[in-house]
Parts: sequence; C-alpha cells; structure tokens
Amino acid sequence: QVELVESGGGSVQAGGSLRLSCVVSGRTFSDYAMGWFRQAPGKERDFVVAINWSGLMTNYADSVKGRFTISRDNAKNTVYLQMNSLKPEDTAIYYCALDRSFRNVQVAERVGPGYWGQGTQVTVSS
Repeated sequence: QVELVESGGGSVQAGGSLRLSCVVSGRTFSDYAMGWFRQAPGKERDFVVAINWSGLMTNYADSVKGRFTISRDNAKNTVYLQMNSLKPEDTAIYYCALDRSFRNVQVAERVGPGYWGQGTQVTVSS
C-alpha cells in the first residue's frame, strides 16, 4: 500500500522560507512523477509544481515561479519543496501527489485517491 507523508509546514512571516518534504513508501519511487498542490480555505486544490521521475523535468505554476524549487532524492524516496519569499497568499494546506505520468500529476482530478499525502499546513503572516 502506497503512503505519502508530508512534513515541514509551519508559520512564517512574509518573506520567509520553508522547506517541505514528502516521503513515499510502498512504491518504487523512481518510477513515479511527483507533484505538489495546495488548498486554501474555501478554494479548490491548485497545482503548484511537478517533477518527473528523474528530476530533469519540472513545471511550476506561474504564481510560484522564481520563489519555489522542487527537487527529489530517489535514494531517499523523498521529494522536497523549497519555498522562499513567501507571501500571505501562499497560505494553504500543501499536499504531495504521486503518479506515473508527469502530465497527470499536474492535474488533481487525474491523481488517484490513494496517491495523496495527508497535507501540511503553511501559514504566512503579513
């Protein structure tokens, strides 16, 4: 059974940084693309960034380009999200997701129900 566990969330002031981690078990991690999504209260779950199995391909939402960086360590079954220059509008629950397809992992509706983490809260105050 696949399991995704996020960590690293917290509360920071605007301009600060956080590093999220997502550890995957129950699957051959290097066979899968990984994505990060976020969901603010009362809003839909939005795509943030994705990385392919090798780490050579990434895609970022316009709202985070130049501020967030995704990376992965296949030896540790872990994907990371470095978030810099945080803004209050980045406040949300952040979820990691897993899919074999780099394209599909960028669309929440295409990620299987069992391929999500439990989420980690990020709060940015002004």
